[in-house]
Amino acid sequence: MNHKQLSKGVGLFVTALALSSNFVYAAGEHPNTPEAEMRYKGAPIPSMSTSDTRTPKAPAMTEAEFTKAKQIFFERCAGCHGVLRKGATGKPLTPDITLPKGTDYLKAFIGYGSPAGMPNFGSSGALSEADVDLMARFLQHEPPQPPEFGMKEIMGSWKLVVPANKRPKKKENNYNIPNIFSVTLRDAGQVALVDGDTKKIINVIKTGYAVHISRISASGRYLYVVGRDAKVDMIDLWMKTPSVVASIKLGMEARSVETSKYKGYEDKYAIGGSYWPPQYVIMDGDTLKPRKVVSTRGMTVDTQEYHPEPRVAAIVASHNHPEFIVNVKETGKILLVNYKDINNLQVTTIDAARYLHDGGWDSTKRYFLTAANKSDKIVVIDAKERKRVAMIDVTKIPHPGRGANLVDPKYGPVWVTSALGNENVTVIGTDPKGHKANAWKVVRTLKGQGGGSLFVKSHPKSHNLWVDAPLNPDTKISQSVAVYDDRNLEKGFEVLPIAEWAGLGAGPKRVVQPEYNKAGDEVWFSVWSGAKEESAIVIVDDKTRKLKTVIKDKRLVTPTGKFNVYNTQHDVY
Repeated sequence: MNHKQLSKGVGLFVTALALSSNFVYAAGEHPNTPEAEMRYKGAPIPSMSTSDTRTPKAPAMTEAEFTKAKQIFFERCAGCHGVLRKGATGKPLTPDITLPKGTDYLKAFIGYGSPAGMPNFGSSGALSEADVDLMARFLQHEPPQPPEFGMKEIMGSWKLVVPANKRPKKKENNYNIPNIFSVTLRDAGQVALVDGDTKKIINVIKTGYAVHISRISASGRYLYVVGRDAKVDMIDLWMKTPSVVASIKLGMEARSVETSKYKGYEDKYAIGGSYWPPQYVIMDGDTLKPRKVVSTRGMTVDTQEYHPEPRVAAIVASHNHPEFIVNVKETGKILLVNYKDINNLQVTTIDAARYLHDGGWDSTKRYFLTAANKSDKIVVIDAKERKRVAMIDVTKIPHPGRGANLVDPKYGPVWVTSALGNENVTVIGTDPKGHKANAWKVVRTLKGQGGGSLFVKSHPKSHNLWVDAPLNPDTKISQSVAVYDDRNLEKGFEVLPIAEWAGLGAGPKRVVQPEYNKAGDEVWFSVWSGAKEESAIVIVDDKTRKLKTVIKDKRLVTPTGKFNVYNTQHDVY
């Protein structure tokens, strides 16, 4: 099978950031986790039976193999393909599709990946040859149905470590909190708090598995992190050594957490959205005590058919109303959840497009631009008028993170996204008053290094636009970063050898997620290797584009996302 044939294959097999894990979910990791959930995740429970999920004509699997495959699928695959394997960013992987493909075909695609965003799990060493074979067989069986997770289970998982009235009345440390970075240590199930001034680790905090994002309260005091296992941890940055003061589990799998930012509601509420069960949970902002659970199951915007697994993707806090803006992936609907009175919850539903993923604000923080990535569209929501104002065609599989805001010398204020499926870096006009003719249109399509990009980044004090490509199968691309000058975008990009600068040994060394410091004069990159290999954070001088510092520490295990407190708190990107 040649590379071109592979690229037309089944599609993305794993979550965009689940690349190099050797992580094994430890029994007893979360003592309040129901037995049914642990069975689904593949924990070693002797009484487990999976015979009812076997599919006729599918390859044989032992009980132990099936258990292990479920674990791998949860950790690596469900984010793109869904728990029920009905597809989203990745294509469907149900037996009616996978059985005709056969084991050899699936092994080749899992092993070698594709330029459209499928990582090369076998050839990169992230999965062993035996595990590639295991997953190729597993995908030909019916997906096991995970359990539900309602208020009883959520409340049972809630842990108030330090009550609000027992916390510091004033800041007890000398850290420059606005310049702290929360760094995901993916395979360690931790976050590292790194002092952006001294470049030293403040604390390494145990969290849920593979923290997806960190968000900061409106006051800048509390840091909220959510793991892919749906565990939310709340960290008080005022403590002498910042530590967890509350935690909760919202379900089995999640990606999003946010806090209320509208004037008068600062730090009042937090919200978390789950992939499974498909729902969101509103919590007290200072304790994480759950207040309301709302399901997102319903009809799709296009075919208007019922979908059993419409997962909650990105959530952002409106600056214009007391509302959370909630992306529901599979149904293609955007919810404006008004938290003014959660006992009489008002939810405005806006039809967008499938499959909604991530996005961010324009420079004015009035317009929310978000990717419906498998529909190849960017959807624009006017948060002030509370309505959709545009759906913009782009290619292919846009994946902006929060996006990047620039001032284009020709087209004025613009917002940028890169893509998983090709090398395009798409520039969209965002100024309907000053540049009306360009508003909500693609004004430029830049060529990047290649597909497999996850994040773009800029800063109001910078003229640089940074674009990573950690999922590209070419190591020269995945281990470097492209940078453009926004004053001369036609000039193209310069390539910086970030992984080479890190000076590491063996390992994938994928370069992921540029993030600015508070001052906007440094850009931080994660150089992400395997769990048993050395990783690093590389810091680049934004003005000179030269290497400034490399942070190495044995505690920096698989660093991925980095979130500067000030920039995250104020939506600066």
